[in-house]
Formats: sequence, C-alpha cells, structure tokens
Amino acid sequence: MSNNKGVFVAIQIVIEKLVFGGDGMGYLPDGRAVFVPYVIPGEEVAIEIITEKKHFARAKLVEIIKPSEKRVIPVCPFFGICGGCHYQQLSYPHQIAVKRDILIDQFQRFAGIHISELLQVFSADSNLDYRNKIQLHVNSAGRLGYQMAHSKTIVPVDECHLTVGDFQDLLELLNFEENTAVERVSCRWDSNGELLILLDSKSLIPPEMETDMGASIVHRSPAGEIVLAGDNCQYFEILDKSFSVSAGSFFQANTSQAEKMVSYLLENLSVSNDDILADLYCGVGLFSKFFAPKAKLCIGIESSSSAVADYAVNLDEFDNVRIYEGLTEKIFPFLDVQPDVVILDPPRAGLNVKVADALGKSDVNVIAYVSCDPSTLVRDIKRLQRHDFHIKSIALFDQFPQTYHIESICILERK
Repeated sequence: MSNNKGVFVAIQIVIEKLVFGGDGMGYLPDGRAVFVPYVIPGEEVAIEIITEKKHFARAKLVEIIKPSEKRVIPVCPFFGICGGCHYQQLSYPHQIAVKRDILIDQFQRFAGIHISELLQVFSADSNLDYRNKIQLHVNSAGRLGYQMAHSKTIVPVDECHLTVGDFQDLLELLNFEENTAVERVSCRWDSNGELLILLDSKSLIPPEMETDMGASIVHRSPAGEIVLAGDNCQYFEILDKSFSVSAGSFFQANTSQAEKMVSYLLENLSVSNDDILADLYCGVGLFSKFFAPKAKLCIGIESSSSAVADYAVNLDEFDNVRIYEGLTEKIFPFLDVQPDVVILDPPRAGLNVKVADALGKSDVNVIAYVSCDPSTLVRDIKRLQRHDFHIKSIALFDQFPQTYHIESICILERK
C-alpha cells in the first residue's frame, strides 16, 4: 500500500493463524484478509503490501513488533530468501501442531467433516537431514541454488540442512561453466548412501564431466537419458524390502516416514486372498510389494515409463501381479476385472474427475487415499462421499519438516 507520492507505508497487524501454503493470515484495517510469510500466530508485525485483490492482499514482513514465544532462530542463513523452507521460525513441536490444525480446518471448512477424533499424527524422526532427494537450479553464472518462493529467481546457496547427504561435498562435485545448458540438477542418495545426479538439459549434447566423481550421473534431454557415469538406478530399503528406482522415477523423499506410511497401511487396510487390489498411480510399486502377497490379484497403473519398468522388477517375484502403463483415467474405468480394494497416490493435483466417478460406479468397498495436498484431498473425498464412501481413519505423516507440506493417508469405506 502506498500514499499518493508512491512511498510505501508499513501497516501493523496481528497474525491470526497459519494457513496451508506457509503464510500467516491477519486482517487489514479495511477488513480484508492479508497473507504474510515467515510469521507466527499471535505476533504483532509490520507489513508491506505487495499484491492487492478485491477481497484479500499479500504482503512481505517488514518488522516483528511483538514476537511469539514460539519463535526460534532459523538454522539456515538462507531461510526467508530461498523458497525451500517455510517454518524454520517455529520449533518442531509447534510445526506439527500447526499442520494438524490446518488439516483439521481444511476438512471442516471445505467439506464439513470433523476429523479431530479420527486423526493420528506421525512426526518425523528427524526434522533436519532427512531428504534423500533435492532439486537444484543452475543460474547463468553456473551457480547452484533453489528458487525463491513464488518466483523463478534462483538463489545461490552454499548450505542446506535438509539433505541426508553432505551438501558441501555435493557442491564440490558440481561445477558448471557460465551459461551452461544444464537447467536443473536432481540429487538423490539411496539407502546405501550412493549418490545419483540427474542433469536436465535442453541440449542434446551432454556436458563434459569428470569420471572420478564418486557418483552416478545421468543426462536427460529431449533425446532421452544417457548414463555418463555409474548406473541409472538406485536401491532403497523399506521395512526390509528392496526397491530398484531408476533415475527418472519418483520415490518418497523421506525414507523413514515412507516406512511409517507402509506400516500404517498394513495395520489399517484389510486385504484378503479373495480380494482384487488396484494400486493407482503406483510408481515403482512401494505399496504393491507389501500387499501383493495378501491379495488374489494386484493391479498397478502408472503413467511413467521408467516407474513401470521399475515396478516390473520390484514385483517380479509375484505371479498375481499386472502392470498397466498409461493415464489412470484412461485405464482404470475400463479394467476387465472389478477391484475390491484400491490404493491411490495421485500427484498434487489429486484425482482426475473420471477416476473419482469410476471409483463411485465400481464395486470397490475400500479406498486408501495417499495425499500430498489436503486441499485436493478434501475436494476428492467430497466427490467420493456422493458415492457413499466415508472416512474410517486418517493419519498425518510429516514427510517434510520445516516446510508447509502435509502428507496424509485417508482410509475410506463404503457405507
């Protein structure tokens, strides 16, 4: 907000609560909601408006006038500049409390569903040094960094406290020339500590690399993937089961929390040897591998070619498994068998409406919905409620401490 001379004027507000997305919410003098990052409920702050809409505004934090007793000193000097973390100003127990409140509020506000008595919360074993995968961007000077929040601007960084591997060692390995064709660098450490580096580039010509880097390196361009060093796959251990994961395949970024998610499903999802199980958006088969031994038939559906290939390897020991490659909305409604139980782990956008409708019209009795976005989860559950599904249990898994992200599993049964 500015005066008639164009000079920005700081506004004092009190932060009411944190909302999904990482921002705190308060109210402007005219009654509009305003969203501010890196604040804590109860704090009195001075803000500067950066975006104004008819019913709300967005602002940046100028000064903390009255800090919360819950505020802590962020561990990373890039907090508030790099867009990777959102909650380092909060102690970890309070981060968990905030995420629990947000998930409860999302269900109550947008679906009229009260989940507080059903909800279990699984905190992370470590709130730092937990990510087995990160994605860095390369700027025009060849420096590696993360993008700013709500921006494509790259912030060069020389430390990160979320990786399971040593970040300093990683930076020493990766040196790029100015104006390199490499745009993104994905780094993933497997259960043996082996590092795989995936270089994304628009150029068909791979960059020159040293051969003694001590890591597997894969170059990905419009022409496909080329292995420059080592191998193009890694191995992850989840509850004593091994998973082969190719460079381009998705796998859970927090291994210990992935184990808790599998354990939760094993304890709460009943599958018998008379049941046909469909694992939608199945990836490399994380859930199928544990439930295939329990089911009469296990069907996986996945759109990623590399993940489908990994699924075939990871489930090779079972004779009662099928895998289909393609979009779930183009395959699931046309299966030649009717599943009794469905596990689904869709992307952040949630279920395609055709999938939700097909589930409603099917003979499926039980759904385990693995979600990485509570807003699309609530939307999809509202759709499924129209087909007589109701929530049996729900659990929050803190896959990504220091961030606003909320992972959950909701088990639905048909009435």
